[in-house]
Amino acid sequence: MTTLDHPARDGTDGDGPVRPPARIPFPVVDEVARHCLQEEEPETVHIEVHLPGRLDPDRLRRAFTGALHRHPRILMREARRPWYGRRYEWELTPEADVEAVLFPPPDRDALKHARDRALQDAPPLSASPPIRLEVVLDPDADDTVLFLTINHTALDGPACLRVLATAAELYGGRDNSPAAPPTRTTAEVPSAVDAPSTWAPPARVAHGAPEPSPGNGMLVAEFGVPRRPKGSPYTVNDQLMVATALMITHWNREHGARPRPLRITMPVDDRTRDTDMPIGNGTRLVEVPFAPEELDASDMAALLRRTADRTRALKALPRPQLGHGAALLTAPVVPVAWRAAFTRGLRRAAGPWTSTTLLSNIGRIPYALDFGEGAGRAHAVWFSAPARMPRGLTVTTASTAGRLHVAFRWSRTLLSHGDGSHLRDLFEHYLHATEHATESAP
Repeated sequence: MTTLDHPARDGTDGDGPVRPPARIPFPVVDEVARHCLQEEEPETVHIEVHLPGRLDPDRLRRAFTGALHRHPRILMREARRPWYGRRYEWELTPEADVEAVLFPPPDRDALKHARDRALQDAPPLSASPPIRLEVVLDPDADDTVLFLTINHTALDGPACLRVLATAAELYGGRDNSPAAPPTRTTAEVPSAVDAPSTWAPPARVAHGAPEPSPGNGMLVAEFGVPRRPKGSPYTVNDQLMVATALMITHWNREHGARPRPLRITMPVDDRTRDTDMPIGNGTRLVEVPFAPEELDASDMAALLRRTADRTRALKALPRPQLGHGAALLTAPVVPVAWRAAFTRGLRRAAGPWTSTTLLSNIGRIPYALDFGEGAGRAHAVWFSAPARMPRGLTVTTASTAGRLHVAFRWSRTLLSHGDGSHLRDLFEHYLHATEHATESAP
């Protein structure tokens, strides 16, 4: 991911000439996302941070503005281009074009309305920065809830969380340096992994009771972090992967779908979490396959070990963010408008081969997100990833203060809120089953 420490200033330095803002070409991930934008299902990432106290509006605005300047790669907008332009480009700006910190008026359903806005209203790419921070008072508690809405064409969740951690440090004066990553005791990466073929189109999430309105729906839940014996060959991420696979298998069986292989997309993020973390879309995507006969909850320990072998091998495999083919799609040899039309057509044609769902496990939140006296330290953090069809369902997890926070997000053309509640119950059941398997595993 291309990063710049300091954008060029759109102005004069003393008597020097006026310089236009610096420009950088869209990276591959950004360009593919920009090609495939849809008004019906905006590509937003939602982050929801719960604090036990209240924040001072002016002080928060100053802190967040300071954080944007500490990470200037976030101060960007899509540059104008002629019709024959061969690239999309980001234009780095010295200041924000719009006020990024908003304080919507309180109301009884404030949290629901803020979640709806995070799914339906993407910050425009034409104004810097392409993010929005809403400060909402929880009507049922004395909490403050921060809603970060990110245009996913420009940024991902971990990068924006890094910026928020800097804002927390500037606001409260507390150290918000990232904690050391947990020590892993898993086995070495296997030299060869037994995995089912990926040539067949994977299973789709069966339709439930779709709603008439387009867009995404979402449900958030809080569970205990699943237990596992120390030294287990699998991680919490593998338990989450198995619970997701079994949840969809159970759901599809209930809805009469024929058993088919599952493929679950898993983002892998190798970036550091300190202040030098590259800001942008920095994860690479891998797909974890499952054959129908493997998804048997009666032999949970074997399923967990098999999943762990595959996820370790996939994480260790060097691979471009979107695979080798994406680089060819974004080669600037013809006008970008032509490439956009071709990419959209290719995406529609490849729809049957798109993975079944996406599981994005952020893991343990590495920052304290401590805003100091009066506001306090975050005790819950939820993320959600876009859920556009043909997947139509994503599961995003993170852990804070010893609790697992899970967001289920779906396309309304596939599922309803009642369907989301049932999927949450299935996920909780199978996540709990992984704990019983670890207790009986040799």
